[in-house]
Amino acid sequence: MTVIDANRMHEIETRYPEYFHRSFRQRFGGLMILIATLLYSLYAVWFFDLPKLFAEAHWERVGIYLSQWVSYDVQPEFRIEDDGSIDIRYPRFSPLGDNPHPDWLVNNPDSSITVSVSGTSRSVTVSKSETIVTAHGVSVPVEVSSGAPKVVGPVPGWMTVYDDNVLADLGFAGNVSISVDRVKIRKRFIGWANFIFDTQSSFFDKPVGEVVSLIVSGPRIKPDQSNLSLAFDDIWNNSEWQHGDVWTKLFQTIVMAFLGTLLGALTAFPLAFLAARNITPNRLLNQILKRFFDFLRSVDMLIWALFLTRAFGPGPLAGSGAIFLTETGTLGKLYSEGLENIDNKPREGIKSTGAQTVLVHRYGIMPQIVPVFVSQTLYQWESNVRGATIIGAVGAGGIGLKLWEAMRTNANWENVAYMVILILIVVFIFDAASNALRHRLMGTKAH
Repeated sequence: MTVIDANRMHEIETRYPEYFHRSFRQRFGGLMILIATLLYSLYAVWFFDLPKLFAEAHWERVGIYLSQWVSYDVQPEFRIEDDGSIDIRYPRFSPLGDNPHPDWLVNNPDSSITVSVSGTSRSVTVSKSETIVTAHGVSVPVEVSSGAPKVVGPVPGWMTVYDDNVLADLGFAGNVSISVDRVKIRKRFIGWANFIFDTQSSFFDKPVGEVVSLIVSGPRIKPDQSNLSLAFDDIWNNSEWQHGDVWTKLFQTIVMAFLGTLLGALTAFPLAFLAARNITPNRLLNQILKRFFDFLRSVDMLIWALFLTRAFGPGPLAGSGAIFLTETGTLGKLYSEGLENIDNKPREGIKSTGAQTVLVHRYGIMPQIVPVFVSQTLYQWESNVRGATIIGAVGAGGIGLKLWEAMRTNANWENVAYMVILILIVVFIFDAASNALRHRLMGTKAH
């Protein structure tokens, strides 16, 4: 075992003071950061009143909205007439069309009607004197012959009795509202109703095989138009899903992002040479342009879109302009910083030969910066595809505006899901294309 005397110990402390005489910040810095983070978290909880926020949140709506993204409902209404007959009515623009005859609705020999809400486990039988709701393994009769509906027997937990109606919650399958003279059923289906052909189409409610046969070799439905052309028109002009309008707005969003990014890059490129200190040795001009870039990018793209929609009106022009202004500031800053970090030796070598300034920039600077500039521009373009969707919601055009209109109705959540999926697909495609181009330009392998 080696013994270190006092002199040797003092020598080691003198040589490595950072290990033996650490400052207060070095000794307690990590602990102070941890305490500060904890205090800030507690302050945020108090400031936003998170316990109350979570307690009063309508968490049940999350499940409702998510279910409406992937399903649709049909709402038949059964009206009990004075003569005891039952009149079946469907809402206007029902997914079943103008003359529905669903197989889940059965007319019984005793003049009652049975609706299968979810197979045989959840069903509703409507007659002139009572409505029987079967769910959760029990059948509950509700008399409707008196002044108010009356549940016969104990009221189950999934059924609520009000003064003038009884509401039965059947879970995801739907619900039933029972009053004296009418019974309204909401039956839910998984999927998107009439996604290909709407109820006004000549191909509506036909099997897939019959539709294909009509398109390939069937007689013309309209003498002046082929069945293939008619099918395309019916899909493109689907009144419920509005495929034509949605895809047109999606293309507008892509064009807005491309045009705004391209114009921003073309404007920022020459300005960046004037803003770079090592390229243009004019400190006043450098500072003016850099502050100009800071101003353009400090105003959010959404704010620029609001300004431009007031100036030019709603539409893609305002969206492209907002992206252009933001990208001029962002790319101008990135380009100028990239120029200030180049290796000056190639430039100085070419300059020493007496070459003109244009040639010095072409051969001494451009080979160093082009891959970096293109990579940064592609990334911004990819990001602006997402940004163009957001600014569309404030009137800048594109699919963002259509998405906002669908959300405002609070009823077309399946249309919202459709547009969100299209946006995600476009973003994924542009992300993959941008990554592939960047790796190709930088000479690296994509993972």
